Amino acid sequence: MRRSAARAWGQLPPDEWSALLADPEAEVRRAAALRECRRDAHVTAALLRDPESAAEALRHGLLHRAGAERCVAGRTHLADLAENPSLPVDLVERLAVDPDGAVRLAVSLRPELDEARRTAIEVTVGAFAAVDVAWVRDGLAEPEALRRAAASAHPLLRRAAARSPHLSPELVSLLARTEDPLVEDLLGVHHPDTPEEVLMRVFARLGGTFSAWMAESHPRFLREGLAARYADHPDGHCRRPAVRDPAVSPALIERLSRDPAVWTRQAAAGDPRLPLRRLREVLHVPELASSAGGNPALPEGETAAVLDRAGVPAWLPAELPGPGPLPVREGRDGPPNGT
Repeated sequence: MRRSAARAWGQLPPDEWSALLADPEAEVRRAAALRECRRDAHVTAALLRDPESAAEALRHGLLHRAGAERCVAGRTHLADLAENPSLPVDLVERLAVDPDGAVRLAVSLRPELDEARRTAIEVTVGAFAAVDVAWVRDGLAEPEALRRAAASAHPLLRRAAARSPHLSPELVSLLARTEDPLVEDLLGVHHPDTPEEVLMRVFARLGGTFSAWMAESHPRFLREGLAARYADHPDGHCRRPAVRDPAVSPALIERLSRDPAVWTRQAAAGDPRLPLRRLREVLHVPELASSAGGNPALPEGETAAVLDRAGVPAWLPAELPGPGPLPVREGRDGPPNGT
């Protein structure tokens, strides 16, 4: 708990800083020092001698020029050093042409760079690469930080911005036009106002459990036309959302209740348009019984029969119990043992 308290460093009074920096537990002292080093170069220098702390200290800690030059000359955690906000401008420029692609990539994500300088750095970004860009993450609710990231030519910045639920409609539209599949995927997961056409592209591209989740849970996902489009899809996860189509026929629901994919069968078994005859059948199919038991079209008598087979007693409290004996309400078979 004391180690976790260090994460609120800026909200703690100075006497609590001192207490955490002198804590009897080494892990607490390290966590405190990693916060304090952002404003104290002496603390940064001490952390650099600790192999477990060096990389993070180089990313965030205040560095004197001499210390920064030693790290560059010794090639000490250069990709981490390239993120450091106190790194002198000329050393940033030197790392921007470093032979190590990871170092150049870290430089290209620095927040102070303008777009011309950022795009001039030679980097390679994989089609599905994504990194945690601290200044975008920490400013996810700040319009200017989001605007800079979303409008950047750098794919990793656009992908970082796409995670934010605070994007304005303008920035959502901008990101939706980037033709980056990963940006579309991230918009679909994190943003409730993702355009319908983007959601449909993500659904068609990914398939599997993710697409099934999105089709059933995303507020903007289309419902109309799903049956015609996906009822015969080769991926069982993609056939499953066909059940969500409001115009789907009972005959198609019954067909999907016999689908080779269990997820699709389960979705159909819980749909109230499933014909009653088939609903009664799937109540006795182990992998479908739970879905069928929750089907709102299940008649009350069938529900009672299910409970009887499970040995659930037919008596229940008539009201919340107060002082005195527990009140009961007799069911069809009366309370057990006459009590």
